[in-house]
Amino acid sequence: MSLTRSAEATASRTADNRWLELLARAGFIGYGIVHLLFAWLALQIAFGTSSDDGDQSGALRTLSAQPLGKFLVIAVAVGLLAMAIWQALEAAGGHRAERGKERVMERLASVGRTIVYLYFAWTAFKVFSDAGSNSADQQEALTGKLMTSSGGRWLVGLAGLVLAAIGVGLVIYGARKKFEKHLKTGEMSPKTRQLARRLGIAGYVAKGVAYGISGLLVIVAAVNYDPEKARGLDAALHTLREQSYGTFLLTLVALGIAAFGIYCFLQSRYRKV
Repeated sequence: MSLTRSAEATASRTADNRWLELLARAGFIGYGIVHLLFAWLALQIAFGTSSDDGDQSGALRTLSAQPLGKFLVIAVAVGLLAMAIWQALEAAGGHRAERGKERVMERLASVGRTIVYLYFAWTAFKVFSDAGSNSADQQEALTGKLMTSSGGRWLVGLAGLVLAAIGVGLVIYGARKKFEKHLKTGEMSPKTRQLARRLGIAGYVAKGVAYGISGLLVIVAAVNYDPEKARGLDAALHTLREQSYGTFLLTLVALGIAAFGIYCFLQSRYRKV
């Protein structure tokens, strides 16, 4: 028990590092930019004009192609890495304001955020170094390889279930406004708090819908032994567009993702770090 407390205390002291806080807050700005570009790609898919992946890697490649784009991509990568370190420390010994089961759940959520931020930081580094090609093709190739291995289809199906569950969780998280407890709402004006609430609800619900559809497609790929179905968020957005009123629905999702991007800017200022 004493070793656990010592580890938590060390993690807590490290998490209080001012430079880490500043980098994490800058990371939220980069995360917001990536989601705004992601939303723009989703809109292009909605109206049939997209030529790049409709996911975060496509957004980072779009950013990389702009003036000073390489510098911005590496800055985003560093910020996301700082966010991953911050959340890893929170998982190790943070969320002290919570008690019992609630604290356990928050620490597990921090583990999930750590993985997400590390993945996006790694993606940004790949885009910076031109090491990554089409992410949807890479996911399809990985899925196909897994399906040929023993028990691979079960593993792919399980991954799809986890992704779909994350999508449902994001929708619930946004709809119940659980994100507000992580904000310094006492420092907000009434208008800013209302804006943050609306952006958070729209953003988390939209992301949840996109991830949920992506998870279902991965499950379908496992059931039908069809790796082409498992192409991540890009396939999810294209699938949504193909439905009745698909352009309208995908436009709403794109606007929701854009709302999340703007919400990230507010998090940069008001998130409890």
